[in-house]
Amino acid sequence: MIDSMSVYLSVVIPSYNEQANIDKGALDQVFEYLSKQDYSWEVIFSDDGSTDTTVERLIVYTAKYPNVRVLKNEHAGKAPTVKAGMLAATGQWRLFTDFDQSTPLAEVEKLLDKTKQGYQVVIGSREIAGAKRGKEPLYRHLMGKGFNLFVQLFAISGIHDTQCGFKLFSDLATRLFEQLVVYGSEGRRKDAYTGAFDVELLFLAKKNGFKISEVPIHWRHRETNRVSPLKDSLRMFRDIIKIRLAALTGKYSEMMSITHV
Repeated sequence: MIDSMSVYLSVVIPSYNEQANIDKGALDQVFEYLSKQDYSWEVIFSDDGSTDTTVERLIVYTAKYPNVRVLKNEHAGKAPTVKAGMLAATGQWRLFTDFDQSTPLAEVEKLLDKTKQGYQVVIGSREIAGAKRGKEPLYRHLMGKGFNLFVQLFAISGIHDTQCGFKLFSDLATRLFEQLVVYGSEGRRKDAYTGAFDVELLFLAKKNGFKISEVPIHWRHRETNRVSPLKDSLRMFRDIIKIRLAALTGKYSEMMSITHV
């Protein structure tokens, strides 16, 4: 275990039944990149109750790295899984990224560069000038644009892509995960629902006064059977309304007063 005072970057990677991605070399990509860096780092694999051999393979693969941990969580969805990893992290900067490396870890350099300008939350974007999207079906792209328009109208204005799973937080900004209301107390699930917890996080970041920067990244669509475009979109729209209602009823102010103590 690395002394927490020496960790510059924590990389939090949620996992759920990732045998196929392990076979495709996703882990190799992560550690090949990090091994070349001159700063201290740690990796936290936060598992969402995988039912295949993901956890066992992660433990075996990462045994040679003293600065890697594997967290075992009950299956509750992406939000609590990412939250567990981010709150367990010790780095000055804490990134969460997707296991399949749809956004290559090397893109973190663009995010870290923004921290030098005083930003405390830096998010990857597939929608702003300079971003590159690879092999995304047109219907998925159009659905994403429609969802973001809804987000702009009802939750957060000025952010073009809230859903890209590549976000960097300062150690102080990580407390936002403790203020989640809509995604703060999810129970055990049967499906692999991702949800709109990114929206709630960014909503809270603005409410807390953190400086946010959106950075264009290179992203490649990866096919998955975990997402039900229509069903998940409807649930995400519902959750945006819940975020707005939580704000109107003062629930976020209550959570902020608790985490600021």
